[in-house]
Amino acid sequence: MPFSMSQASLPVFEIGLNALSGVLDKAAAYAAAKKVDPAVLLGWRLAPDMFALARQVQVACDQAKNGAARLAGAEPPKFEDTETSLDQLKQRIARTVTYIKTLDAKAIDASADREITFPLGPTKGQMKGGDFLNHFVLPNFYFHLTAAYAIVRHCGVELGKRDFLGAIPIKRL
Repeated sequence: MPFSMSQASLPVFEIGLNALSGVLDKAAAYAAAKKVDPAVLLGWRLAPDMFALARQVQVACDQAKNGAARLAGAEPPKFEDTETSLDQLKQRIARTVTYIKTLDAKAIDASADREITFPLGPTKGQMKGGDFLNHFVLPNFYFHLTAAYAIVRHCGVELGKRDFLGAIPIKRL
């Protein structure tokens, strides 16, 4: 059986977002231990022209939710970008994971050659589903996951590669 579009997307989003939630748990514990206002972490950014931590988390969720929905031929739900705490960001992650679990894997699998139209700044873009997943959604998803991880790590939270990778399906020999 060939590797499917749903196999290449849904578990990636779920594992990545759950790992991000774990990174936020460690950020909260760090803030409490160091007596740092967690809001400071939410506003931190790696460079002046990059998104702050809160926005990185929001966009990672949006990439997973919107990308998977478009592949499934569904209209993605709109999540307002109003989170002001680590707990609220974790709730957004949980809502995103819950939503992507509702999508029809067979519809996603059938999307490889279907044209996907999506917002691209002030205009719209269009790509075949396979290209949309491999060259737009997954790279953007990983970019924002990585940026969020890097911001938290830069703030001093002790994180390692396993924190980024999350619960990958590995069989130890």
